Amino acid sequence: MFQDHEKMVTIFGGSKCGPGSAEYKQALEVGQRLAGAGYTICTGGYLGVMEAASKGARENGGRVLGVVMNQFRSEPNRFLTDKVATDHFYDRLQALIQRSMGFIAIRGGMGTVTEISLVWNKLQTGVLRDRPLVLLGECWSGVVESWKKNLVVSDSDVSLLRFAATPEQAVAFVTAGRESV
Repeated sequence: MFQDHEKMVTIFGGSKCGPGSAEYKQALEVGQRLAGAGYTICTGGYLGVMEAASKGARENGGRVLGVVMNQFRSEPNRFLTDKVATDHFYDRLQALIQRSMGFIAIRGGMGTVTEISLVWNKLQTGVLRDRPLVLLGECWSGVVESWKKNLVVSDSDVSLLRFAATPEQAVAFVTAGRESV
């Protein structure tokens, strides 16, 4: 299976985007680039961004871990090389987070927001040691600005995030670590 020292990056994103969407194309490229750089990718294992990242990694010879839910009736995407099945949402989130040395989030829905929020909170509180949390795409700056305006989110909190305009930039943030500001 997977080793603790293995270079693994988790990719978060929506399940409802199709192959023609910008998110799907971004995820496909992220998966290709990470696999090409020798990283294993981890996703939630199903459709949309998860499928695209998995497909990109597999097409470039990479390994793909899918963290799936026993409660879901849909089948995992066909590009996974390995999978871990969980019974509860929190266990699934923990499995997506604990193995990874970095995270890339692509536009999605409330599940993606939940994933980002948990990783971000763990970084804020020191539960996770310093790891890059990259938000890929133009939507995120407006979302984070709204959180700053309407919630108790400080500039210091936001400094834990990296904003990337392109898949290439997102992968560079993760592969270079937090030094690539």
